[in-house]
Amino acid sequence: MRTSKCLSKAYEEAIILPYDQDSKFVMMSDCHRGSGNWGDNFLLNQHLFWAALNDYYKEGFTYIELGDGDELWENRCMKEIIQVHSNAFWLMSRFYNEKRLYMIYGNHDKEKSNKKLFKKKCTEYYCETRKNVCPLFPSMQVYESLILEDRNSGNRIFLVHGHQGDFINDQAWRLGRFLVRYLWRTVELWGVKDPTRAGKNYNKKNKVEAHLKKWAEEENKMLITGHTHRPSFPKVGEPMYFNDGSCVHPRCITAIEIEKGAISLVKWHVMTRADRSLYVTREVLEGAVKIQDFFDSRIDV
Repeated sequence: MRTSKCLSKAYEEAIILPYDQDSKFVMMSDCHRGSGNWGDNFLLNQHLFWAALNDYYKEGFTYIELGDGDELWENRCMKEIIQVHSNAFWLMSRFYNEKRLYMIYGNHDKEKSNKKLFKKKCTEYYCETRKNVCPLFPSMQVYESLILEDRNSGNRIFLVHGHQGDFINDQAWRLGRFLVRYLWRTVELWGVKDPTRAGKNYNKKNKVEAHLKKWAEEENKMLITGHTHRPSFPKVGEPMYFNDGSCVHPRCITAIEIEKGAISLVKWHVMTRADRSLYVTREVLEGAVKIQDFFDSRIDV
């Protein structure tokens, strides 16, 4: 019940972004960019992220980060994260300068909801290449949720991280941050699962996804989230719950694309040529399915 109320509240307060057949969106989440130490889960896939995002930039996509882009539970300093991953932030700043970047905060980077704090830490950064201070996201606002609304049909796609209603990750997120920062980072080394993280705890993951899917079905809405790190793409006629997965999968990152009125689940990973050289490739896991088909199938449900 708590999840349903929190999601409905986030839906009512969401910013609406209109789109049409020419619009291109890519959604990724749960990068968990860290400070470059042993606990930085993003390090292993940072080159995949760069390759994917660079391709999306060239192809004219708008990048929507669906929360937990930065790991602010394990790390105190956002500026240190930006410095370590300055190439990724430089690329995101190019999206921002062309009004093609939107950020949603998750439980692990909920501090971004504080406008003054985000402005203080993310307005500019020091570029090692140029040897000077460069603008980053000087006037950016990070949202709890967004709605993509089709200009022609009026169909709406609700975007949110997916932690809403989970007490330790939502209402008591400061307690969750404390436990992760000072307790679970240590005991995880001994094989104890972190109960606050849906991405690492399968029982919690199943419970969270059941709540999200139930809300999408009862409200008859298309919902795209992250949080659980498990990609999800329903069949036409099923509850319209989608999940973009994460950027910290072993050996790949996953994303959800919207292009020409169709939606797809894709992954980016490394492949080997005959000469044993490596390259990054994009693979469609599910799609491309017309968004209108999902809504048409739910009219009589």
